[in-house]
Amino acid sequence: MAVPPAGLVDGRGGLSLPTGPPPWFGLDEPAIRSIEVHQTRAVASAGREWRDLGDAVLLHARDDPEPFFNRLAAVRWPAAPAGFDRRLTETLVLFATLRRRPYLWVIPGLSQPADIVARLRANGFVDLGGGYDMLLVRAPDRLDPSCFPPGSVLERIGTGPRADRTSRARELALVIEDSFGMDPRRRPGLEDEIEAAMGTAAFHACLLRVEGQPVATGQRFTFDGASYLSSIGTRPAWRGRGYGALVTAALAGDSLADGARLVYLGVHLDNDRAIAVYRRVGFEILGPRSADLLLR
Repeated sequence: MAVPPAGLVDGRGGLSLPTGPPPWFGLDEPAIRSIEVHQTRAVASAGREWRDLGDAVLLHARDDPEPFFNRLAAVRWPAAPAGFDRRLTETLVLFATLRRRPYLWVIPGLSQPADIVARLRANGFVDLGGGYDMLLVRAPDRLDPSCFPPGSVLERIGTGPRADRTSRARELALVIEDSFGMDPRRRPGLEDEIEAAMGTAAFHACLLRVEGQPVATGQRFTFDGASYLSSIGTRPAWRGRGYGALVTAALAGDSLADGARLVYLGVHLDNDRAIAVYRRVGFEILGPRSADLLLR
C-alpha cells in the first residue's frame, strides 16, 4: 500500500497535521485510493474475496448477500460516455454473475468521472446515505490507568489457540450485536466471521470488561503500513461513560506502536456522537461523505 507524505508522520512515529490544504490532509490521489483498497482487503480478511479490477476494487462474500459485503469501491471509470457505459454494463453483468445487487461506494471529488453520482442515479441507482472516512491526524493521549473505571480490564486479542478464538469470538460478537442492534439470528455468522479474522496476522481487537462483563470493543486490521479500525461499539447499558473513546484510543495507539503510518476508520454520516468521540481521540474527517449507491 502507498504511504502518505512524510509530513503526516512525526519523529516519534505518531501522526501530525500537515500544512497541506483540507480536506485530504496532504494525501494525494494514489494515497487516497490505497486507503479504499486497504479497507476492502481488511473487510475481505474474514473469509471474503477481493479483486483489484484496475479501475475499481470488488469485495464479494460467497455466503452473505448483504450489500455491505458485496460492493465496488475505488472507482476510476472513463469520463467519455461510451467508455463509462461500457464499464457500467460490464459491472452489471459481473454482479448478475455473482447473484448480487449492484452496489458501488463512490466519493464525490475523488471517484471518476466527476459526475459519477449523477450518472449512476440516472441509471437507476439510489443513494443509501453513505458516511465519512476519518484519518488519525494526531497521536492519541497515552492511556492513563485512572481513566478506567474500578473493576475494569482492557484485553487485547490477536491470534491464539483455536479453542481461545471460539470463546473470544463469542464475546466480541455479543458486544457488537448489542452495540449495533443487530438481528440475533446473525450472531452465529458474526462469530464465524470474527473467528476467521482471528486466524490472520492482521487482525487485533480490544475488549473492555467491567466487573467481568464485556461492555465495549473494537477491531483493527493492520498491514502494509496502515491500520483500519472498525466495529467500535459499547453496549447500551454502559454508554455515556467514555468507554468507546478508551477503546478507540487503545486501537489507534496500538496501531502506531505496530508501525502503522496511516490509521483510519469509517463512520455513518448521521452518527454525530461517534464523530465527536473520534475527534476527541485525534481523528478528523478525511473528505466528502461517500455515496453508497445500490441499484433499485
